[in-house]
Amino acid sequence: MAGASPTPRTEPLPANLLAIAGRVEQRVRLLLDEEQRRWSALDPSLAEPIEALRGLVMSGGKRLRPAFCHWGFVGAGGDPEDPAVVDAGAAFELLQGFALIHDDVMDGSAVRRGAPSVHRQFVERHGGEQWAGDGRRFGEGVAILVGDLALVYADQLLPDGPRELGRLWDELRTELNIGQYLDLVGTATGRTDRANARRIARYKSGKYTIERPLQLGATLAGCHQALAEPLSRYGDPLGEAFQLRDDVLGVFGDSARTGKPVGDDLREGKPTLLLAVAHERATDAQRAALALVGDPQLSADRVTDLQDLLVQCGALATVEEEIAALAARAVGALKAISITTEARVALRDLAAFVVARDS
Repeated sequence: MAGASPTPRTEPLPANLLAIAGRVEQRVRLLLDEEQRRWSALDPSLAEPIEALRGLVMSGGKRLRPAFCHWGFVGAGGDPEDPAVVDAGAAFELLQGFALIHDDVMDGSAVRRGAPSVHRQFVERHGGEQWAGDGRRFGEGVAILVGDLALVYADQLLPDGPRELGRLWDELRTELNIGQYLDLVGTATGRTDRANARRIARYKSGKYTIERPLQLGATLAGCHQALAEPLSRYGDPLGEAFQLRDDVLGVFGDSARTGKPVGDDLREGKPTLLLAVAHERATDAQRAALALVGDPQLSADRVTDLQDLLVQCGALATVEEEIAALAARAVGALKAISITTEARVALRDLAAFVVARDS
């Protein structure tokens, strides 16, 4: 069907993911409740930025980063009931909150998880209250501060552990920022080569979603040396597949499921593998249509035309094939990793979910 992704099915949410998510959400809620009480006592208005952070973090998300951290920890012999791995998972969720809030400011995204993005909430508040100054600058300024708070809270929650734990946390946060910069520059320059698109997929999202949480979990359990490289052979390709699936959903997804308007990646001109392949294979007439990518006023009809183009030139099929190949490589690597059987099964199930999800 025109404009629709042929992804055949949605893998059911692994049951253990729900249990991990519940414990992590409870920990995040406890921290934000304490912080809201503490700062509201100083000034009632200080409840607002913390409430905005709570609204984003608790409004959804699949809690994949805590799940991969958990199975890296348990796979390396850690006690699944150890509160340290819950704290680490909660740290990842708040780090994700930081990344999403700042990403929405940088992209000018009005919607996140089906609700106004944090900066839009405060732009609207500014306008509704008829406060002085520019509403957009106020809203974006507050959102930057809320994102910074999320990053501080993530650092606070990271449990104590071996020295390598702190080094790994620093590295993954650096990689996240490096990937975001590459994404911004790629968008601004209109760069469309495959190598750059794949580099962005790995560093902007893939590494800190799967590879680094796994390694951090194993490190927390005291097994960094033995498991870092084997876990990378699973986590690196699966992390790239995760972001490539996000890229497909950003163009072809159902907004009711993704929580963002369909086609926003096309309006923003995101340098994805989809567009890189399309530019390689497009006819002259199709290249003229591709020149519309990056227009923030792109209409729904133009989005549909571009969706059709991505199907017709084979870009969507190529990316789907790459997702499947990366996932197969990741699952194949599981056999050689010295982790518990329970963790190996869980990581196999998570791989299936990551690549077949529809949100």
